[in-house]
Amino acid sequence: MDQTKLESFVMRAVGDLSAAYGGVMVSLGSKLGLYKAMAGAGPISARQLAARTDCAERYVREWLNAQAAGSYVDYHAGSDTYELAPEHALVLADEESPVYLPPAWQVPASMWFDEEKTLEAFRTGKGVAWGEHDGRLQCGSAAFYRNGYRASLVPEWLPALDGVVERLEAGIAVADVGCGHGHSTVLMAQAFPQSRFHGFDVHAPSIDEAWQNAAATGVAERVSFDVARAVDYPDQQYGLICFFDCLHDLGDPVAAARHAARVLAPGGTVMLVEPFAQDRVEHNISPVARIYYAASSTICCAHAISEGGNLVLGAQAGEARLAEVFRNAGFSHFRRAAETPFNLIFEARR
Repeated sequence: MDQTKLESFVMRAVGDLSAAYGGVMVSLGSKLGLYKAMAGAGPISARQLAARTDCAERYVREWLNAQAAGSYVDYHAGSDTYELAPEHALVLADEESPVYLPPAWQVPASMWFDEEKTLEAFRTGKGVAWGEHDGRLQCGSAAFYRNGYRASLVPEWLPALDGVVERLEAGIAVADVGCGHGHSTVLMAQAFPQSRFHGFDVHAPSIDEAWQNAAATGVAERVSFDVARAVDYPDQQYGLICFFDCLHDLGDPVAAARHAARVLAPGGTVMLVEPFAQDRVEHNISPVARIYYAASSTICCAHAISEGGNLVLGAQAGEARLAEVFRNAGFSHFRRAAETPFNLIFEARR
């Protein structure tokens, strides 16, 4: 037994436990408006923050101490005040920031809530559909991805696809498969008023949310949302078909890609956005990959299995396996068009 190695790993595990506790604090701070009240305020006392947020001072002080212990805020001992750095405010307080993270903590909250379902799935091999999870999963995922898509989809990802922006500007039909709450659909509709956008998802409550989001942003006349599977949504001869972080969740991704090939207009393009992953497990040893593998264990694989599980890709499929899916579906062109630390963006054509 290597005592040094043991002690090092214990501290690593304790660090992970500390992060889990800290996630609860992040969620509380976001929902109570504590971070927003601190953003740009400079040094602030527990009493002042409690007054600004209409919260009890004793609770706020303990929360602030937890934030200071985790280096989320700075503590000034001389004045007994706390300060949220502007860089941290982008992550914790600015809901429009591309790096705003508090909603992401709703996903592990749902994972804990659904633990019994996951235990049964592991023991029986049965699936758990997306809609069978606690509602924090759908809401947390939608809010987390929304800002990332807002930062990258229109200014970076679409221009990386050959000729797609020009076709969107001229006017084409677009399918957003697995659209969830419709944030990606709405972003494209706002940017390209000449095109028509159709969002499809198997989760009816998400489709309801998508309609509300479209109405709130003034694009409801140019979008539609319907409950449909990735293998049977209607043929509109789409100039662009999008899969945003969902192909790996499907029970038969080859069938989904094959259906896309059937309903794609001549010269049309498929944009595939998937979690960032290398092709081999030994190259996916990172905090981001750990998040994706964990989500895949409890959410992504579980939904794919619930749909029959013909090919359970998981959230770390990698480029080689994704390219094979599209080759098997009859596509002759498949290339990586762009990437971020969290996503791979591919272009496919027949």
